[in-house]
Amino acid sequence: MDRENDEATNLASETSLINKENQDSSATTTTTLLLTTFVAVCGSFVFGSAIGYSSPVQSDLTNDLNLSVADYSLFGSILTIGAMIGAAMSGRIADLIGRRATMGFSEMFCTLGWLAIYLSKVALWLDVGRFLVGYGMGILSFVVPVYIAEITPKNLRGGFTTVHQLMICLGVSATYLLGSFVGWRILAFIGMVPCVVQMMGLCIIPESPRWLAKVGRWEEFEIALQRLRGESTDISSESNEIKDYTRQLTQFSEGSIVDLFQAQYTKSLIVGVGLMILQQFGGVNGIAFYASSIFVSAGFSSKIGMIAMVFVQIPMTTLGVLLMDKSGRRPLLLISASGTCIGCLLVGLSFSLQFGRLLNEEASYIALAGILVYTGSFSLGMGGIPWVIMSEIFPIDIKGSAGSLVTVVSWVGSWIISFTFNFLMNWNPAGTFYVFATVCGVTVIFVAKLIPETRGRTLEEIQSSIGYVAL
Repeated sequence: MDRENDEATNLASETSLINKENQDSSATTTTTLLLTTFVAVCGSFVFGSAIGYSSPVQSDLTNDLNLSVADYSLFGSILTIGAMIGAAMSGRIADLIGRRATMGFSEMFCTLGWLAIYLSKVALWLDVGRFLVGYGMGILSFVVPVYIAEITPKNLRGGFTTVHQLMICLGVSATYLLGSFVGWRILAFIGMVPCVVQMMGLCIIPESPRWLAKVGRWEEFEIALQRLRGESTDISSESNEIKDYTRQLTQFSEGSIVDLFQAQYTKSLIVGVGLMILQQFGGVNGIAFYASSIFVSAGFSSKIGMIAMVFVQIPMTTLGVLLMDKSGRRPLLLISASGTCIGCLLVGLSFSLQFGRLLNEEASYIALAGILVYTGSFSLGMGGIPWVIMSEIFPIDIKGSAGSLVTVVSWVGSWIISFTFNFLMNWNPAGTFYVFATVCGVTVIFVAKLIPETRGRTLEEIQSSIGYVAL
């Protein structure tokens, strides 16, 4: 009888444990978490809309306001100048007023910028509006992936953070499509819509629990974490880990830009900064900003090419989101970088064939294939994963300064490419894409040698493994 009772007790305990595990597992994707992520990535959609705007409106805007190549290059690239300034300030602002308030702050500038573009009658106001949108974008490019990484559980963090890139892709794609049917003013007016949606949504979502812990607001920290994980979920283990790690970090002073160059942060800086440099100098923003002119130069219909890009970007970015927490960061980066290298080689080959007056008709299809291979491959990994890794590898005491530095580097690279791209194409279209292909090839080696795998680990575990603070 006692043996039967013991077996029954053990069975009940095992059942209870299984039920608890199931309860914890189901609680990881709460309605609050989904809603919070959606509101955050509305900022990513704004980001994508701004990037995609200059390509479909280039012809109409140039004709309406009599812009020269230099004028339009300034209009396209001044976005990244604003973004550099916004990125430089983003970490400090996010640390000072919180992640949620920072997103609202950035959207005010984006809204004003789109309004200025909509009302513009001269090039000056176009540039002012584009600069303001860029400033807001620079802040959003840091705070959105950091906020999502800080609110999501470890088994979902990669996929949820990559939704940032998916929404950028959707913003670019929607702008490409709408730009084929509406004028540049209407397209700028439409750009204000996601800004307003995010500002309204920020009123109902919780602040980042890790930021609340960092500033010592422990009661609000517990409430926010419980809301995100579900009322019936036991958060004690996760809560204690965050508390212990945060309290150990309080023994150190708040990190500044100068502090980042200590030996203990060397690996993270090389990884974060290196990925951003390689991402940008692989040519992504040159292609994104001036895709329509690339297709025209290659002898292909710009509208068909732009629509084809949309139909490649969205499913490939979605696939990257689905695979992020299953296959890991490194494999996706290796595949993605290899694909972008092949895509650039194909586009370079098409221009070489045209220059040699060989296979002119086939060359235009090779260019299309190359752009689509590049776009799909970039969307799979190189678009989103560098931002995921940036949000994971720095401890919260230096995350503001480190994130600002990495984001500024990204936008400096973006500005260099977006401003010089038209001039490079006038110099040598084939050579331009061969240079991009070389950078993409270097990226493959960089990822293989230096990038750590962060899948399935908490932020505290990742940062401890790099050697910041022992748990």
